Amino acid sequence: MKKASAVKSRDELRQEYDVTRLEGGVRGKYYSRAKAGTNIVLIEPDLALLFPDSESVNRALRVLAEAAQSVKAPRRRDKSQ
Repeated sequence: MKKASAVKSRDELRQEYDVTRLEGGVRGKYYSRAKAGTNIVLIEPDLALLFPDSESVNRALRVLAEAAQSVKAPRRRDKSQ
């Protein structure tokens, strides 16, 4: 005996939805805005214990960046002498 196949209707929306209000939608309308405002960085679990929130991570990175900028690269010696 064959089982009856489940035929899906084309209209999957409930009757209470007003289809006229659903027209004109734009897919991904806010995608670029959302992506621009997000910067996710994954850190190792041992560092997450030391830096529990974004404020402490940012503070540590600013100190590191300041230290890196204050150190001047050593001058190369001229080999022609």
